[in-house]
Parts: sequence; C-alpha cells; structure tokens
Amino acid sequence: MMRQIKAAALAAILLLLPGASLAAKAMPSFSLSSAADAAKKVSSEEFKGKVVLVSFFATWCPPCREEIPDFITLQNDLGSKGFSVLGIAVDEGGSGIVKKLVEQTKINYPVAMTEESVMAGFGGISGVPTSFLVNRKGNVVKHYPGYVPHEVLRQDIEQVMQEK
Repeated sequence: MMRQIKAAALAAILLLLPGASLAAKAMPSFSLSSAADAAKKVSSEEFKGKVVLVSFFATWCPPCREEIPDFITLQNDLGSKGFSVLGIAVDEGGSGIVKKLVEQTKINYPVAMTEESVMAGFGGISGVPTSFLVNRKGNVVKHYPGYVPHEVLRQDIEQVMQEK
C-alpha cells in the first residue's frame, strides 16, 4: 500500500515538472475567435499534421510576456518545417488588449481568445503561462506549467518533430 502511494506521489510530481511527458491525449477540437481579428476564427483543424505548442497566457502576466520573443523565434525557425505556436489568451477584458499586445510585440503566430470548454479540454488551466506540446498525430505529449526556458522548448519540439 505504501509503495503504491509513493508511486502515485512520484507520478504527480513528474507531471508538474516542466516538460513532463503525458500519456497521449488528443488535443481538443475548437474554433476560437482570433485576437487579431474577432471576425476570424482559429480552428484546431488548421493544425492537423503539425507539431503545435499551445500556450495559454494573459497580457498582464510577466512570465507570459517573457516567453513571447522565444515563441516568435521558434515560429520563425521551425514554422516552415511543420510547426506552429498557438497562443490562447485567457484575458477577461476582451480581445482589444490582446490585439494591442500582438501588434506591439509583432507576434507572428496565431493568437486566439479562450473559452472555458477549451481550457477544460486540455485538462484545466490552473495558472498562466501553461503550455502543451502536441505531436503531428494531434496528441498532447508534453505539459509545461509555468515559464519554460527556450532551450527546453526547442529540444522538446525538435524531438517531437523527428517522430514519425
């Protein structure tokens, strides 16, 4: 009994570590309003066959803003190779403030406004930033609660991109 409790505790701790592997779970389907143009939608269908880094963030969150230049670099370097960053804003003040951030920081990847069902579909978001790495098959394979160093993200993304 004690051994089972220790194993469960260790598994829980491992899931909380940056880059923790998850048992493959399909990325939820969604169609969200674009932060740059509320008349447009950002759909999960757009990312089929790609490796995707889905990042839940907020404009008021310093670590979230700190990740943006790294995400821009990843999008520039790997976008033509079947990779995309997808920012999903959890801001409650509407898309106007998010659109302003997109323009100010010259974000080069899709940014959408979240919905509760999407957050729940990813297993719940308890804080920001929270990111998920999705493989080409559409399965979430890594979970990153909190800020993640660029080197860790790049290594994980490139590893997942090499998978067949």
